[in-house]
Amino acid sequence: MPQDKQLRGVNLGDVLEKRRLDQALNAKEFAVLAGVSYSTAREWFRLPDFPVFRGIVFWCDFVEWRRTQIRLNRSVANSLTSTTDGNGESTGEGGLVLPARAARILADSV
Repeated sequence: MPQDKQLRGVNLGDVLEKRRLDQALNAKEFAVLAGVSYSTAREWFRLPDFPVFRGIVFWCDFVEWRRTQIRLNRSVANSLTSTTDGNGESTGEGGLVLPARAARILADSV
């Protein structure tokens, strides 16, 4: 199986340790951890509701986002109206919507 050229320099052990320590992941690290190509990770980073903040994502925020996506897909498939409660996002300065982990870090730094 060919390996993505963009991800050759990313060490899985290092990325797993960053996830364990709840540290931010860049697009390449995220791609390795999620098991997707670098181009797919970059596409996800551009989605309007994806929990990326300044080019990084916390794994816990991604898991929360993915669970929300699954619930939305199930409700659409069942022809039910979806709710936006519990998406884990907070509004920061200037109305900027932040992923939950990034909002906690910013709140703790003040």
